[in-house]
Amino acid sequence: MSTTTDTIPRLGSLPPAAIDAPTRPVAATRPASPTEAAAPAPARRDPLRLAAQLSPLLGLGLSIALVWWGLESGVLQSLGNLQVFIDSLGAWGPVAFLIASAASVVFPIVPAGLLVIAGPVLFGPIEGTVYNYLAVCAGSLLNFTIARHVGLGLIERMFRPRTVEKFLGWTRSGHFTRAFALAIALPIAPDDLLCYIAGTTRMRWRTYVLIILLCKPWAMIAYGLGVSALVLRFLPW
Repeated sequence: MSTTTDTIPRLGSLPPAAIDAPTRPVAATRPASPTEAAAPAPARRDPLRLAAQLSPLLGLGLSIALVWWGLESGVLQSLGNLQVFIDSLGAWGPVAFLIASAASVVFPIVPAGLLVIAGPVLFGPIEGTVYNYLAVCAGSLLNFTIARHVGLGLIERMFRPRTVEKFLGWTRSGHFTRAFALAIALPIAPDDLLCYIAGTTRMRWRTYVLIILLCKPWAMIAYGLGVSALVLRFLPW
């Protein structure tokens, strides 16, 4: 018959660590408050969206700097001085203009409309219109290609979401192709954004290319030649 003392371990049978170790108080854990639990993580800034928001200011500063330089150097003192300067650049003048114009269509640091006006002023009505047509068509085709491969997420980061949603409503209409062609022919709509949005639709590449190549000349003539003629008329040159 066993006694109760059999169930109690002897002192000598316990390990030394169990005998010498002091009793440590258990730290009380405080439950997180509802405010701390619901606090969201700090949002990271989107570099592309930030660049798109700051690009108009950058373009404005660049334009002011170029005008200031032109006035100080005498290039913008008269139309003759400007033409002499452009001729002195040789082939680099048209090449730089084409690259800048096409780039402004893809990412509008400087509004593309300003460069469309500048084309006939810098290179003459015929040559300037041809350069405008080539540059704007190249940029528009690149916009469609980028949107087709990247999708709507990039567009919403580059442009205001409300503006994107507004023109996305056009794509839900069965007459989107006609409306898009009319907007390209008339310089009254944001062509750059519309070209991006067209790339997210089921519009065929062939259809898009035909619209750009056939409708862009009318906008170049109406806007580029018309406004540039007014600029040359009212500038004190």
